[in-house]
Amino acid sequence: MKIVIIGAGIMGTTFATLAKELAPDLDITILERLDAAGAGNSWAFNNAGTGHEANCELNYTPVDGEAISLEKALNIHAQFNVAKQFWAYLVEKGAIQQPTTFINQTKHCTLVSESSIEELKLRFEEMSVHHFFEHMRYSEDFDEIKSWIPFTMDGRPRHEKMAATVIETGTDVNFGSLTQQMAAHAEHSLGVKIEYGTHVKRAYRSPTGRWIISADTKGDPVEYKADVLFVGAGGGAFPLLKKSHLPFRSRYTGFPVGGRFLQAPISEEQAQLYKAKTYGRAKVGAPPMSVPHLDLRAVEGKHYLLFGPFASFKPLLEKGRGFFDYLGSIRLHDIPGLLNVALRHSHLVRYLISETFKGEKSMFEELESFAPGLSKRFDWKPIEAGQRVQIIKDRDLQMGTEILVSKDKTYGTLLGASPGASPGASVSPEVMLRCLEQLLPSIFSEEGAKIKKSQIFPESDLDTLISHPDRYREIRDAVNKQLGIIQLDPR
Repeated sequence: MKIVIIGAGIMGTTFATLAKELAPDLDITILERLDAAGAGNSWAFNNAGTGHEANCELNYTPVDGEAISLEKALNIHAQFNVAKQFWAYLVEKGAIQQPTTFINQTKHCTLVSESSIEELKLRFEEMSVHHFFEHMRYSEDFDEIKSWIPFTMDGRPRHEKMAATVIETGTDVNFGSLTQQMAAHAEHSLGVKIEYGTHVKRAYRSPTGRWIISADTKGDPVEYKADVLFVGAGGGAFPLLKKSHLPFRSRYTGFPVGGRFLQAPISEEQAQLYKAKTYGRAKVGAPPMSVPHLDLRAVEGKHYLLFGPFASFKPLLEKGRGFFDYLGSIRLHDIPGLLNVALRHSHLVRYLISETFKGEKSMFEELESFAPGLSKRFDWKPIEAGQRVQIIKDRDLQMGTEILVSKDKTYGTLLGASPGASPGASVSPEVMLRCLEQLLPSIFSEEGAKIKKSQIFPESDLDTLISHPDRYREIRDAVNKQLGIIQLDPR
């Protein structure tokens, strides 16, 4: 079976690697617009690098009155556990030499001011009784919080009431490095072909039922044929869907969202002092993508702090592509959806526009509010993050991602992004496993694939991980050991 994958980011590369591990006889080719794998949204500084498992993100545990919902948090944590199983498998078989090249243990903390203390305390009380979060700690003590996350407290007056939670086994993930190493393994050990510098223009069905993919490789037209096509091209998936003539194409429109961070290089000693990702609370009425966080990043042996995000509205499909690419992806049937979002989500549109024109002075003021004195302590500079394209589905805006598979199971795609509303790249192995189950169900009936799946994913059932503490702990401890994650709080 001939499979073509468009996009060598974290999703497309994970799809290819997992598919070839399960079914080695598959003929797989990846077409990538850029000159390297993981160079788009997966690249280290195009995202915050949080290994999202609901440890510290308040928007994953919405509160209604005095009731807090854990459903989303539990599901995300279970998905991340499945992701770690896949990465641990790659480390064990030598596809990745050192786990520290892509994943590093980093405390996950939540920090709130006086107005949100009761909510954080409720969150802690509800979450810490579940085995997923049994090692979570809570404190309102200034000195204890400072010992966890000193950079956020060093310049803060002691009389200011704050509360925080911490989980020691959180992670910082370099998805760019992970993607590059997976791509090398897929290409050199599994036989996946990767064509870089190949910009796909159109994909359509031939009279014989095969997919024809028209592309340019460094200016020269090329054509590929596939029995099954998977499009994991980020924002570039939308125009390809529009040209596919699939019946559900008119239900989806792209809504682009950009972003910026403040970045500062720090020393190894400073990184050891502040080895954390600290999430705060979004301003009242602000969207989930605006949740402020101060992150330690480990990239190619160096350490950085990132603060943000600062969202923006840029009508671009992907970083490095122009406005006319986005304009060319819009059809007449998309216009009512775009107008509906402008009306129903006018607060979001206003927020994005105001953030777009936010200058450095305002960015530093927000950093000072989050961590007093920190803006003057390091050499900060604004950097552009990746470009996301959210889903407008049936004329309404959707946050997060969605897998689409055609009825004949020859076309699959992943639409949407994760600007704080969903974990995105963090759960890519679990999402791609479900995508494979929908798009290529026949491979899972083979005995060899069943055995290999159990080797890669000792436990991939989310309900089992959520409902069976002993089984979860067994899996968690095994993969954490393989990935170099150590439980520092033996409570």
